[in-house]
Order: sequence, then C-alpha cells, then structure tokens
Amino acid sequence: MSKTIMIKMKSIQTMEEEKNEMELITEGSLEISDGMIRISYVDSEATGFEGSDTTIQIDSSNTATINRTGKSNSNLVLEMNKKHYCHYGTPYGDMMVGVFTHSIKNNINNNGGSLYMKYTLDINSSYVSDNEIFLDIE
Repeated sequence: MSKTIMIKMKSIQTMEEEKNEMELITEGSLEISDGMIRISYVDSEATGFEGSDTTIQIDSSNTATINRTGKSNSNLVLEMNKKHYCHYGTPYGDMMVGVFTHSIKNNINNNGGSLYMKYTLDINSSYVSDNEIFLDIE
C-alpha cells in the first residue's frame, strides 16, 4: 500500500573543485512491501528533469535503483562497493555512465525516515563527479 509523503531532498555534485548543491521539497509516495522500499515523486523544473517521474527503490540488501521515466529516462543501479554501467538520460541526450557506490544508509520505515547515497560517476572510465543524495521522508 502506498502513502503520500513529503520528501526533503538535498543533492550535492562535486566536480574537481566545483560543488553544486540543490535542495527540493516535494510531495511523493512511499510504498514498503516484502523488504522493498519505493519512493516516487514527479520531477520539476527545479530538478532539471521537468516532465519526468523518479522512483528510488531500495531492497533489503541496501542495493538501490534510481529510475527516471518520461521526458528524460535513466536507470542507475547503486550497489555497495560495486561499479555498474547504466543508462542516463538528460534533456540534452542519453549516455552510458559508470556508477561506483561508496555508501547507502537506509533508515526508512512506514513512518518515514532518511536515506543517504554517495556514488561516483564516470564516462568511458573518465571521472565526472562525486554525488551525494540526502532524503528525509515525512
């Protein structure tokens, strides 16, 4: 069963010495069943992906997927200390990226909670950025 939630999201992208931060508060949905957590929200102009929907799914082993569908499509797999090659869609075009996950800290339950994810992106094995996502669910 899905319930309506408020999501406070902060993302930090660090590229060499430049740090970009984005904060967003939006309504979404939370569904927990069979050890699987799904957080969904509609992207807006603030995220840069207006016209898309994002779902973050975390399983019991703390593997997370970030799926974006709509105007921009992507599927990132975050698994602790492993690298996955994933499809990443942007308003400017699609690409394959390498995703190496450094940390996933999941403290979400039926009452809300928090989720932290830290990962590095590369394209053709060339470093692009370090990324952190902080979610607070109410």
